[in-house]
Order: sequence, then structure tokens, then C-alpha cells
Amino acid sequence: MDAIQSEEQQAIVKATITGISHIATLPEITLKIIELVEDPTSTAHDLHNVISNDQALCSRILKVVNSAFYGLPRQIGSINRAIVLLGLNAVKNIAIAASLTKLFRGGDLCPRFSARDLWTHCLATATASKLICDQLRMGLADEAFLAGLIHDIGIMVEMQAKRHELVSVFDEMTFDDDDVPTSDMREIESRILGADHQAFGAGLCEAWKFPQSFSYVTGHHHDPTELPPANRTLASIVYIADRLAGQMGLGFRGDLVSLDIAPEALDDLNFAPEALEQIKKSLPQAFEEIEAMFS
Repeated sequence: MDAIQSEEQQAIVKATITGISHIATLPEITLKIIELVEDPTSTAHDLHNVISNDQALCSRILKVVNSAFYGLPRQIGSINRAIVLLGLNAVKNIAIAASLTKLFRGGDLCPRFSARDLWTHCLATATASKLICDQLRMGLADEAFLAGLIHDIGIMVEMQAKRHELVSVFDEMTFDDDDVPTSDMREIESRILGADHQAFGAGLCEAWKFPQSFSYVTGHHHDPTELPPANRTLASIVYIADRLAGQMGLGFRGDLVSLDIAPEALDDLNFAPEALEQIKKSLPQAFEEIEAMFS
């Protein structure tokens, strides 16, 4: 029965994403950048040539690179220099992040949800993901930042493709006096939409031809221990960051009934509790810097 349900869910996800071409397709220049960086024969010069065709994207990337968040010793004035200092992959991830802001423009859906609140939450999660990687010296900071930014992108798929059904999801959800959800959003999504936002997010990452690690994050940021141990790292980072962002009280948290962090996720990353406390202290200021960077 599970296999049948899984096939039905896959069909629903695929049909949904096919029906929203304006979100299912990243900007052409972003797709070119991804394709170029994935090609092992590409050079920094090739990437510079593609990015330099889009002045708005150039400006956005330089704004990010020169932010306090990167903490580089001097201002970077050219894309070429940014690529040399940060590497092709980091600049690719920044370019994707810069192009994603447009996808979160959708206004208020209902009293319990707005795209703007979700974007705030995703920025906070991305910030926490990068801080975790920096703290653990994992060398994945840019990848983790992008993973945090897109972890809830499945909700935007639902908003674009199944707007009325998503309103029904929020209508059916229950909240306490402090606006904390007391019902499982994912269970209600699955019943009303045929799949939850994890499944839609993973499907979108596949449509975007993102590396498999991003599908693991979007598809398992609530339950990273369901992944094989070798595939858990990024999903576990975002799982922790998601809850830290919720603890900040910024933006959307409708899919998080509890903000407790499972010890297994910390164990998977060899993450000491005192390191977590340090990130909690750093997060508010780091988030302000990131929010200004993407404004």
C-alpha cells in the first residue's frame, strides 16, 4: 500500500510542478550558471562572462560578497575577484540565492500565512545554517546557506499551484493563544493536497536539476534521520537551523509544532550543546546583516 501511495504522491508532485512553469523554471542566467559550474571543464573566466551580462545580478553578488557576513578584509570591486576569492561554487550559490527573492513575492494568502513571512523565516534559517557550518568548520557554508534558503520552497509551490487548497490547510490547522501551531501541518497538507511541502520542495529541486543534496534537504528537513547516514549532513544542519529560526520568533513557523531539537541531529554533526548556545547568541545580529543584504 505504501508503494502505491508513494507512486500517487509522485504523480501529484510532478503534475503540480509541471503546471507552474513560472516558478518551476529559474531565470535563464541562473540555469546557465548552474550548468557551467557543474561542468568540470569550466573556468572562472567562463563564469565571469555569463554573470557580467546581467548588471543587476552583478550588483547583488558584490553586495553579498562585501557584506559583514563574509568578513573579507577589503572591498571586492569585480565579479572576477569574487570568483577567485570565493570559488565558482560559492558564487553560483550566491547567484541562485539572489534570484530566489522574486519567487517569494506573493503577498498575504490568508491571516495565517504570507509569502513575506515565509521569506523572513527562510532567511533566518539560511543564516543559522551558515553559522552552524562556520562553527563546525565544515567547508559547506555557501551550500548550507542556500539549502536553508530553499528548505520550505515547497510551500511556495503549493501557494502558486494549489492556492485554495493551501488556504483550506490553514483553515483546518489549530493554534494556541500565542499563535503556536498545535496541529501537524504536514499531515493536513498530505490529506488535502495529496503531498506535503517536503515532497513538493524535493520535486522542485529535481525540476531545477539541483544537486541531490538539496532534494534531501527540502524533502527531509523535518526528519533527517529518515535519510541514510551518508546523506544526512546538510539536512541535519537545516533541521537544526529551522528550529533556531523558529526560536527567534521571526516569520513563519506554522509547520513547527515543537522547536525542540532532537539529540540525534546534534549527534550526527558532533554538535556540542555549548556550540549551539554560541550560535543562538550570534544569530540575531547575523540575521540583520543578511536581511539588509537581500533587501
